[in-house]
Amino acid sequence: MKLKRVVVTGLGALTPIGNNIDEYWDGLVNGKSGAAPITYFDTEKFKTKFACEIKNFKVEDFFDRKEARKLDKFAQYAIVASDEAIKDAGIDLEGIDKLRVGVIWGAGIGGLETFQNEVLEFGKGDGTPRFNPFFIPKMIADIAPGHISIKHGFMGPNYATVSACASAANALIDALNYIRLGYSDVIVTGGSEAAVAPAGMGGFNAMHALSTRNDSPETASRPFDADRDGFVLGEGAGALILEEYEHAKARGAKIYAEVVGGGLSSDAYHMTAPHPEGIGVVAVMENCLANAGLKPEDVDAINTHGTSTPLGDVAELKAIKKVFGEHAKKININSTKSMTGHLLGAAGAVEAIASILAMKHGVVPPTINHETPDENIDPELNLTLNKAQKREVNVAMSNTFGFGGHNACILFRKYEG
Repeated sequence: MKLKRVVVTGLGALTPIGNNIDEYWDGLVNGKSGAAPITYFDTEKFKTKFACEIKNFKVEDFFDRKEARKLDKFAQYAIVASDEAIKDAGIDLEGIDKLRVGVIWGAGIGGLETFQNEVLEFGKGDGTPRFNPFFIPKMIADIAPGHISIKHGFMGPNYATVSACASAANALIDALNYIRLGYSDVIVTGGSEAAVAPAGMGGFNAMHALSTRNDSPETASRPFDADRDGFVLGEGAGALILEEYEHAKARGAKIYAEVVGGGLSSDAYHMTAPHPEGIGVVAVMENCLANAGLKPEDVDAINTHGTSTPLGDVAELKAIKKVFGEHAKKININSTKSMTGHLLGAAGAVEAIASILAMKHGVVPPTINHETPDENIDPELNLTLNKAQKREVNVAMSNTFGFGGHNACILFRKYEG
């Protein structure tokens, strides 16, 4: 069976460094940090007092009060970003065959704040189970794609992928395969997360996963730097419209890039730590290259998982050197988490968008906050440190890994017509 070609025709973003695609890209190329002291709740007793929050997001600009009460923030973010992507793609919502349009969305946690608040309220009472009737539908991870499909009437495949920080990348790969195999013409895909809440911060602090650089939040996310001490929690959403090539061509859609391959693997090693030699990461990149029919030397840029954790960054770069050999030194390697923080289940989407825009503009966003080289990292690797670099990018890879050992890798190729 000949697989159909799949292209990207629309993008949407709601991130800690920009509330739409143009603002997000501007933040990326200018090395903007999204980290700042938390404004959502009192952090006096928390080890980490900062995060990458969404800025200047007004719910009332997008939802009426009654509708907003039914939506956890992660679902609000999903709807806002997907609306931007749908508009950007120029989809004719009246003329398109909605049975051939699906929504596949990633979320690592879902409605964490809703769950937290409902349980706290219950704990204040006398044991009588008084819960909000929207508690369950606000909380469940699959409600985001549900709301997107209901709003627009999309009746194709509709579900959520949950694989921790690889969730959105898993959603993109599933969307790629549904279209490749001819089951759908268009898939709205991506991911969203809203875990900047006491339960999220407290939980990650308990794992010693977060940076505690409270005296300088904006420099706390520092992938590959010798003094990195954990990731910075972020929130937001990224949305992509994946479309069958002939379908896009027939309607005269603008095309950002072609999605040429996806790879999946498992570390099968530890609940939260990466394999020290990056064995699962080697496998996922090799799987992705094979799936795309590309060679290692075809790749120009890699947006790494690069969370700014002591173990993860080194393991990923070891894996890149093993897969790409000498060519690794010719690749622009970066981590946009240095600016956005770690968006958990949304990471794979916002980082895939960064890779696509790097191809479009011929600019690789930087890995900011690098001050001290790590002796465990090969100094000959181009980690795109501190400043964006101009470069023609024809093939870009995006890596995403999640707790539980879930690894996902996606390859994009510049669209030439």
